Amino acid sequence: MHPAFQHRQYLLKRQVMALTGKFRIYNPSGEMVMFSQQKMFKLKEDIRIYADETRTQEILSIQARNVLDFAAAYDVVDPLLNQKVDVLRRKGFSSMIQDEWQVLDAADQPIGVLREDSLTLSLLRRLLLGSLLPQNYDILIGQGRVADLKQRFNLFRYELDVDFSMDNAQKLDHRLGIAAAILLAAVEGKQS
Repeated sequence: MHPAFQHRQYLLKRQVMALTGKFRIYNPSGEMVMFSQQKMFKLKEDIRIYADETRTQEILSIQARNVLDFAAAYDVVDPLLNQKVDVLRRKGFSSMIQDEWQVLDAADQPIGVLREDSLTLSLLRRLLLGSLLPQNYDILIGQGRVADLKQRFNLFRYELDVDFSMDNAQKLDHRLGIAAAILLAAVEGKQS
């Protein structure tokens, strides 16, 4: 596994003034450790994550299985190891009210869930306050919370804190957590 995935906390920033989604991920020291840029005009999502902005070393990819699938499944792949890490699958219609994703292992067996913080807050975001009420997500493996993905309040850009510090048993692969953060930022970017 690439050393960029060894940290317990990250900050994801999505560039606002770009035709495609550009994501920069920083470690706790403020150093950029990953870069991603969505490709324009892709019907089937294919997001590549690189060690830096030169895009010479691909360290992770997120690949949609189908074109325009409302309950899309995304394979998270480590190209350095030529290995499927895990899968994130969006829960179609239920995600319109409160975002929820299934976390599946490499064999497509359910192991957890990625869920927006609360039904009440998600309804407030969708119906009244929009981006004035930042989103907050938890990743649960079994019944235990292993990650917190919390949007910072900022009117001018999208920033997401990614925190794995509560995962003392190391149940969550950080590559999957980073992929989840990028997918959430990409989905929010398309919706806004």
